[in-house]
Amino acid sequence: MNIGHAAKATGISTKMIRYYETIGLITPAHRSDAGYRVYTDHDIHALRFINRARDLGFSVEQMRDLLALWRDRSRASADVKSIALEHVAKLKEKALALEAMSRTLEHLADNCHGDERPDCPIIEEFAVSPAPKVLVRRKPRFGVAGEIDPYTH
Repeated sequence: MNIGHAAKATGISTKMIRYYETIGLITPAHRSDAGYRVYTDHDIHALRFINRARDLGFSVEQMRDLLALWRDRSRASADVKSIALEHVAKLKEKALALEAMSRTLEHLADNCHGDERPDCPIIEEFAVSPAPKVLVRRKPRFGVAGEIDPYTH
């Protein structure tokens, strides 16, 4: 199966398939004599696995770990569960941050007259008040613990 057919069969663009090969998330496809990528059923299954994990918001590194566990028949399901629950916790943190942003914007919009007058609490809030920094703890990576700003990441 060529890359175009693989893309249609998996829901992943050809560009992303090439990217996943480049970063080593999937093994490079076998090449035909003409140099075209040829994907096997196993490759398609792995790409579908990646697509589902991506749909659930897993990072490339998490997908790499999950793929390794998927391929390891002697894996402990506890390892898979640990990755999933860590991701759930991050998703919940993001959901809380999004809910806080939504409440703030709703409050500002409720206090905006929405008429022909130039006065607008939304614009005033953006212009004069620095946004409160909501930091999300990030798992230490490369030996350094860090915090991310969910408004910029």
